[in-house]
Amino acid sequence: MKYAVLYIASVVFINLAFSVVAPLTLPGGDSWSPVSLIVGFVFVIRDYAQREIGHKVLLAMLAGGVISGLMADPGVAFASICAFLIGEMLDWGVYSFTGRPFSQRILLSSAFSTPVDSAVFLAMLGLFSVPGVLMMTASKMLGAIIVYLLARKREQLARVA
Repeated sequence: MKYAVLYIASVVFINLAFSVVAPLTLPGGDSWSPVSLIVGFVFVIRDYAQREIGHKVLLAMLAGGVISGLMADPGVAFASICAFLIGEMLDWGVYSFTGRPFSQRILLSSAFSTPVDSAVFLAMLGLFSVPGVLMMTASKMLGAIIVYLLARKREQLARVA
């Protein structure tokens, strides 16, 4: 259950990080949090955890959300937990039902879930803007793309062997 534990810990870490790392103000007045750069990895860790424990990953999502709610800044934690759970449910659905190779499921599930997660999070904090959502989504997708490329390479090597 190493990925499940890592997933729960990463959810808590991300929510705490959003509570303590101040967002940057971009030209034009939009906000962007540098923490967004590592959120994409959490979505991917969830995919690995689901591979490890199946649909019980939903319980890991809930555990991460509850622990985060107890530890992080209440306003940020609530917005983050709501956005994260909505995004993670989308991620779980796409990952679970596409039937694609693992690397493609990582990329597809992140592509569906990260824009929704970003929009909900910013809206709940009263910071919603299209440039803000785009910037946050791009930051999150960076992690998913890196892991997709690594997983695809591993799949290609396994087919050759």
